[in-house]
Parts: sequence; C-alpha cells; structure tokens
Amino acid sequence: MAITVYFVRHGQTYLNLFHRMQGWADAPLTDKGRRDAARAGEALKNVDFDYLFSSDLKRTVDTAKILLAHHPSTKVKAPMPDPAFREVFFGYFEGVDTQQTALMVSAPNFRNDLADEIRKAGTDHILQRMHDVDPYHEAESPEAFWKRFGAGLDGLRRLPDGKTVVVVCHGMAINCMAHRYGNQESSLVGPQNGSITKFTLTKDSTHLDFYDQLSLPE
Repeated sequence: MAITVYFVRHGQTYLNLFHRMQGWADAPLTDKGRRDAARAGEALKNVDFDYLFSSDLKRTVDTAKILLAHHPSTKVKAPMPDPAFREVFFGYFEGVDTQQTALMVSAPNFRNDLADEIRKAGTDHILQRMHDVDPYHEAESPEAFWKRFGAGLDGLRRLPDGKTVVVVCHGMAINCMAHRYGNQESSLVGPQNGSITKFTLTKDSTHLDFYDQLSLPE
C-alpha cells in the first residue's frame, strides 16, 4: 500500500511578483495568488483527499483555506499547518532580488538565473552555495533542509495505508523533491504558483508521478 500526496505550491505573493527571494520571509497573496489557490482547489475537485496540510507560513495557510473553499471536500474542514513543510530558509538572501542572488551564488560564473546553476549541479548544490556564500552562514544547508523536510515526509508515510493527502507547500522545496526523487530534466524550472505535483510514498520509496501541472493529467 502507499500514500498519495499532491503537493500544491502556494499562490503568487507580492515577493513573487517583485522577483525577490522568499523563504521564511512572508508576503500576502496577490489577487492572482488568490486565483491560483482557487484554481488548484477546482483542479483537485475529483480528488477525495483525507488530509490537508500546509507549512506554517501564512501564504500557504491562506492558499490552503482558499483551495478548500473551492473544493467539494466533506472530510476536511481546515488545513493542518506543519513547520516541517516550510520553504528553504535563504538566510542573508531573504527578500533579496533573485537575479542579484543568482549572481552571488553562481560566482565566479556570474549567472543571473538560479535555474542555470540547477542545470549545472542540482538543487542541493544551490542550497550548499547559498549557505557558503551567506556572510552569516544562516541559509539552510541541504543537510539541514532534508533533516527538517524529511521529517515531514516521514510523518506522511506513517499515515494509514491508502490515504490521499494534499500538502500546500513552496517552490524550492517542491523543486528539491522533484530533483531528488524524479526526472531531473523535468524539474530544472521551479513549479508555478498554484501548480500541482504528485508523489506516491511507501515505507521506503518516494516516486514522482507528475510535476508542475495546473490541472490534473488525464
């Protein structure tokens, strides 16, 4: 048996709109962000999920509430926030322009797109570089991220067999999962706001079923 998990990236926020790094920093959903959340709820209308989790950051909690308001679920009344599902902590780079961050993280290559660095060496490489380049070394290392996020995944694995779960989560976190457990070529670009990524979890395996979809594949 297995646990089916639909990871939904939160709706667009103002920091997303302004192309700034947004880890543990938070910003309100934009009008588009609220529409992203509603669309995700409608896209999942035929998924009879048993649990709805989110990170404990407001943008995911708000997205989860809007998603639920646009879904015909009778089992779930409110999202359950869990700090294990927070975004990567970007330390010194919290709130910094994304291109400026890419230039610092990719030095001496000076790429202005983090996706270029992901293509080069993967998401764990990005996390390690941010940790190393951060003058305070507070940005979350890959080891620290996976210890925290992995505990959240282990909690999902302990749910009763055969259950279906929705987790409202974050872009880099979902990208890290897809890069580690799925097709690396398909996860070079981070997921869109409000998109859905599906995983199947067993006691000792994690399988990526699909990535970054605005509606469920046929």
